[in-house]
Amino acid sequence: MSSSIPSSLHLLATRRHFFGRTATGVGSLALSSILNGGAPVHFAPKTKRIIYLFMQGGPSQMDLFDPKPRLAKRHGEDLPESVRKGQRLTTMTSKQASLPVAPSPFKFAQHGKSGAWISELLPHTARIADELCVIRSLNSEAINHDPAVTLMQTGHQQPGRPSFGSWMSYGLGSENKDLPSFVVLISRGSAVSPADPLYARLWGSGFLPSNHQGVSFRSSGDPVLYLSNPDGVSSDDRRRMLDTLGRLNAMQHAETLDPEINTRIAQYEMAYRMQTSVPELTDVKGETEDTYKRYGEDARRPGTFAANCLLARRLAERGCRFIQLYHRGWDQHYNLPTNLALQCKDVDQAGAALVADLKQRGLLDDTLVVWGGEFGRTIYSQGKLTSTNFGRDHHGRCFTMWMAGGGVKPGITHGETDDYCYSITRDPVHVHDLNATILRLFGVDHLKLTYRFQGRDYRLTDLAGEVVKGVIA
Repeated sequence: MSSSIPSSLHLLATRRHFFGRTATGVGSLALSSILNGGAPVHFAPKTKRIIYLFMQGGPSQMDLFDPKPRLAKRHGEDLPESVRKGQRLTTMTSKQASLPVAPSPFKFAQHGKSGAWISELLPHTARIADELCVIRSLNSEAINHDPAVTLMQTGHQQPGRPSFGSWMSYGLGSENKDLPSFVVLISRGSAVSPADPLYARLWGSGFLPSNHQGVSFRSSGDPVLYLSNPDGVSSDDRRRMLDTLGRLNAMQHAETLDPEINTRIAQYEMAYRMQTSVPELTDVKGETEDTYKRYGEDARRPGTFAANCLLARRLAERGCRFIQLYHRGWDQHYNLPTNLALQCKDVDQAGAALVADLKQRGLLDDTLVVWGGEFGRTIYSQGKLTSTNFGRDHHGRCFTMWMAGGGVKPGITHGETDDYCYSITRDPVHVHDLNATILRLFGVDHLKLTYRFQGRDYRLTDLAGEVVKGVIA
């Protein structure tokens, strides 16, 4: 009798494991066929990889992409209640005696055949206007940074869900077995403050297997921690150690059927392969002087946004699936005219160079580039408004992002906002809609990319999301 108990438990665990993996794994395996030469599961994919340029802090849309020239005559006037309509404000401005309108001090012009309106702060971006799909009607319920960034990156305002890159890794895998499918590159903006935190959970895998979490590259020393062997340990020694460890882990998995054990084995093997692939990736000595002229001199300094854009192009060339760049410092609650200009100077030339470089190399057609932050800014000033200085509070009701390549319509502007850049008047695009659309460009139905956890099927778009067909080529 006693001998049958372990056998029964093992059978039960095996059955539970089978059905659990079937419920969550078939979608992943089927989606992986897209890159393994099989037929796409849901739709024909228009893109293979994404470079997500995330401007953490919330770029000011009315100073960059959504001009409101009529407001020039309303400088200092209180925001009309008919515009605000009682919408909630953050605690930073809700107690202000007034909400004075602060028209943009920057000049705008139309660019390219598309006639896209772009600020004087982004002269290089203006040169690629006809490659851009500008979406002016993004919106989010979140009005503070942490929940807003978390929503944008994971589909939920509270921590614990898998990041977008992890969902992509889970669903589609990588084109290159020697590199992670999800890589994170972080740069520090010229206007960044100590109060601009960036949490590793934003590229975490949540409840997905941990091999799908993002791998954050460093700008000094080993690009990835512990990439190099310790002193006295050769590559052959490391190989023998991993072989032995793999056999021990396989024995443990046979007993417990814990899927995280196989994940651990896979991560050890990936780390071993990265000892060769990552140094080759990050060795940019072969890049031409023309490349550095295009991206800017900052591209020579590891850890800058420009250097990370160049590295992103090299990752895209090598088949990395999801390349996430974070650039901190866009939270202009004060001193906006100066600090916004500094931030734009950080990213303008390199971001535009990245798009042009991908196009020249024949990669833009199947590489999606996305630029934007977690929300926008208010048209009214936070704190004292003067003729030369002011700040803007957070604003989630409308903000602007752009996309290029990867199956989106080039040279269009989607959506409109009201005269105060306060609310959307046409073609709203929620964060969930944006994420659903990006997945669609990869041939994935956002309703079908799910993972069962604690008795519920979860997805990136939570319980919402509509594909924005008007931006798809």
